[in-house]
Amino acid sequence: MRQDTGLFQAMRRAMIALVLIVASAAARSSPPADLVGAKLDDPKGAGVVSSGVVLPPIPPITGNRKAPVPSWGKPLPYPIVIADRRNNRLIEVTPDKRIVWEFPTPNLTIYSGNEDVNFSEDGKRLAVSEEDNYDVHIVDYEKREITWTYGVPEKKGSKPGYLNFPDDAHLLADGSFLTADIRNCRVLIIDPKTSEITTQWGKPGDCRHAPPERLAYPNGATPLDNGDILVSEIRDAWITRITREGKVVWSVKAPNVRYPSDAFPTVDGRNVIVADFWKPGRVVIFDPVTRRVLWQYDVKSGEGMLDHPSLARELPGTGDILVADDLRHRVIVIDRVTKKITWQYGVTDTPGHRPGYLFYPDGFDLDVFRDWRAAGK
Repeated sequence: MRQDTGLFQAMRRAMIALVLIVASAAARSSPPADLVGAKLDDPKGAGVVSSGVVLPPIPPITGNRKAPVPSWGKPLPYPIVIADRRNNRLIEVTPDKRIVWEFPTPNLTIYSGNEDVNFSEDGKRLAVSEEDNYDVHIVDYEKREITWTYGVPEKKGSKPGYLNFPDDAHLLADGSFLTADIRNCRVLIIDPKTSEITTQWGKPGDCRHAPPERLAYPNGATPLDNGDILVSEIRDAWITRITREGKVVWSVKAPNVRYPSDAFPTVDGRNVIVADFWKPGRVVIFDPVTRRVLWQYDVKSGEGMLDHPSLARELPGTGDILVADDLRHRVIVIDRVTKKITWQYGVTDTPGHRPGYLFYPDGFDLDVFRDWRAAGK
């Protein structure tokens, strides 16, 4: 009897060990629950739409990020290009809420669901990512043309040339393209001239936090002024600063954040601002050295509540906060001191594509390159 009991106990221990191994492997390879079967709407959204606005001529480039064109002041110091995701378009809106530039999809198969957009360093091109179309693009701003694509539209994968939920898009100073390939658990730097991957952090199928070799569902990759990259990971809200050579400068869990989205540096470069992609959502500014929260916006209900905000940035010159409030279909400015909404484009909780409306705005960038103040007036 003792022998049978001992054998049973040994078998039981072996089974528990096996279950733990399987569970551990699943934890490393399975995406978070909210990334599985969480279809919020049709990936093609509203289809092919336009605002119908007669667009003014594009003014010449007279500024850059270090020496921007003259500011419009508060509440919004510069025009913004918005990735209007479910309208499948990019639009540029001035602080006085005029649409002055627009790029509707030329083809819904190739271009749909644009969810992040950022200017190149010279202001001539736009880097665009499309999570649920599995591709990234470069758009020529003046020609309004797609000039480069990586990934196979509507087909996910991890083999060369394929992506699986690419989020975030930046053109680096050397012309390389930076993106976070969420479900492949990697951050990529791609040479658009050859479409070859020149840098990869993370590994498809091994989704755990051990940067730079392993990443746990990265959904943000933001270049810093000195060339370092700020990487956001969904699982456990990790934010990590990594040099181009792959050295980890620091890695911390974002405080008071459940689902980090596209962490950015503050204007002075010392702290981190990150949106919490949740309902109610929040925005947190924290010191990455101490993890001390320096500022937080977390209205729980009413007009001021955020619903899955995907991006927050500190505005230069004013210190106020610009937020893409995705599922309330608006982009807003929050006063840093009063925590009141002082500017809004989009009608709260009402999707649309006519002037004044947005449909799931998911990303934006400041146009500090062109002085649009006199255009179209």
